Amino acid sequence: MKSEIFREAIKSRSKVRFYYGLFEWVVEPYYISTDRNGNKVLYAKVSSSNEVKKFDFRKMANIKVFNDYKFSPVIPIIPIAS
Repeated sequence: MKSEIFREAIKSRSKVRFYYGLFEWVVEPYYISTDRNGNKVLYAKVSSSNEVKKFDFRKMANIKVFNDYKFSPVIPIIPIAS
C-alpha cells in the first residue's frame, strides 16, 4: 500500500506529508529502494531544504499526498575532475 502511494506521488511529482517516529515531515519523494537489511526505504528531499533523507517504510504513518503542490526535481550536478 505505501509503495503504491509513493510511486504515484513520485510519478505525479506531488509533495507528501507523513509522521516518522514522533515528527511530521513534508517531503518531495524521489526514489523507493531497499537498504542493506532488505527493508524498504524512501529517499526524499525535505521541503524547504536541500537535504535528501532516507526514510524506513516501517516507521511511516498517516501518509497524505498533496496533489495541489507539485515540485520540480532538483538534480545535484557534481563537477567532474579533469
